[in-house]
Amino acid sequence: MRAVIVFFAFLFVVSSVPLKTGNDFCGVSNTAVKAGEALTYKVYYTIAGAYIGVGEAVFSYTLQELNNKVVYHAIAEGKTYSFYDKIYKVRDRYESYLDTGTLQSYKFIRTVSEGNYKIYENTAFLKDVGTAVTKDGVYKVPSCVQDVMSAITFTRNLDFTHLKVNDNIPFDMFLDKEVHHLSIRYLGKETIRTKYAKFRAIRLSASVIKSNIFSGDEKMTVWISDDPNHVALRVQSPILIGKVKIDMVDCKNLRYPLSSLIDF
Repeated sequence: MRAVIVFFAFLFVVSSVPLKTGNDFCGVSNTAVKAGEALTYKVYYTIAGAYIGVGEAVFSYTLQELNNKVVYHAIAEGKTYSFYDKIYKVRDRYESYLDTGTLQSYKFIRTVSEGNYKIYENTAFLKDVGTAVTKDGVYKVPSCVQDVMSAITFTRNLDFTHLKVNDNIPFDMFLDKEVHHLSIRYLGKETIRTKYAKFRAIRLSASVIKSNIFSGDEKMTVWISDDPNHVALRVQSPILIGKVKIDMVDCKNLRYPLSSLIDF
């Protein structure tokens, strides 16, 4: 059973909400993320109304050097708990090297180990010529195409106050040697209580990529903090069997106070 893998599917969802309609993801500067930040999430699988914690993941940002240039190194590492390893062991790592000024990705690396399924993907983005280069070839991509991790960083640096309820925004993501045309819908603001605390939140929904856990017809719901950090607080989605819920359970070294927090 691969329910925990939905954790990384949520990366596609929290990925991009542009300042205006269309696929214009250029020109965004960093106001939300800082080096040293770390966010921890717990992944729950539910069937017949019972939620079971099956894994966790940590997102972090550091400063690194790539080709003699200082960049943000964004990393997400996910794993199942030891008891669930006996059912289906997951050890996944996603990472991007981002320009500190434009937040565009120079390189994306995906290392996946899920049961007997293994994959390693290393993609270099050449923005000046609009291509993505992998070991399998060179692919034409939109000028501001996202990878999994760069997309999250963009989302957190955008101004949601300009969106209206039910605004639907398309975006492009390069993954598995192809460009995926996805969309996300702004659903307004609400108060939620997660496993961590009670928050003021921004609610989004999105289409998902068809896979072995998604039929492609599902809509995933995401709540992000209604404060300048814009961190994902909760992600929830049906899958082929059951549902998955992902909650933030710890945060460290945020750039701003978590002012969306109401109480514990």
